[in-house]
Amino acid sequence: MRKRRYGKAVMVLMIGTITLLSLWTNSSDAVAKPSGVKWSELERRYEGVFVLSASRGSRKVALTFDDVPDPRFTPQVLNVLKRKKIHATFFVVGTRSSKHPDLLRRIHREGHNIGNHSYSHPDFSKLPLVKMQEQIGRAEAVIEGIVGFNPKLVRPPYGEILPRQLEWAKKKNYTVVNWDVDSSDWRQLSAEQVFRNVTRAVRPGSVVLMHAGGGQGQNLLGTVNALPRIIDWLRLHDYEPVTLTELLAIPEKR
Repeated sequence: MRKRRYGKAVMVLMIGTITLLSLWTNSSDAVAKPSGVKWSELERRYEGVFVLSASRGSRKVALTFDDVPDPRFTPQVLNVLKRKKIHATFFVVGTRSSKHPDLLRRIHREGHNIGNHSYSHPDFSKLPLVKMQEQIGRAEAVIEGIVGFNPKLVRPPYGEILPRQLEWAKKKNYTVVNWDVDSSDWRQLSAEQVFRNVTRAVRPGSVVLMHAGGGQGQNLLGTVNALPRIIDWLRLHDYEPVTLTELLAIPEKR
């Protein structure tokens, strides 16, 4: 009899615990989670505000580089682009721009697009709206202080962004651009792997994600070494690498 009563007590306790966990998870006090909305759905819902790619009717593609400026890799990427006479798009982090303003000036001077990649690279989907706004604003202030303008282009770190944040971006006339081709170069892949990841997935109008800056100890030489081959391959297959603003026919300045 005691065993049965004990078993019932345990069962009641478990049910109660599960119920409390369920209530906590669904409460407004629970830790915020990403919306779960697919990027393609966000692109449809926020047409012209949230972008993954351009028209498939064009043979133009945009090469984009995140997490800059980084004195280890950004100059090497810029050297390749200059040698190949290609203009690309660089999404810059505010803290890094403050440390390396000359590199940001070089990016601008050599004709590349500059986009806002936040001040300190947090996951926007885990931030309240006011903190996300602060990240954009602080990075914008740094960029304007160095190159003299506020970028229209924004790329959220990790590509994570919430609908309410896109609503704000729409009101403020930003264009939020993620990508449809991921080189996965941040995994410190070989040049051959980076080359394969890009060329297997690229389509007319594609936006290609690569990195010209990394974390401490992160090696992006695979990107540097793959880039000339990628550009040659694109041209051989009648693609034209351009800046994002040319691909999307929008201004660089907000």
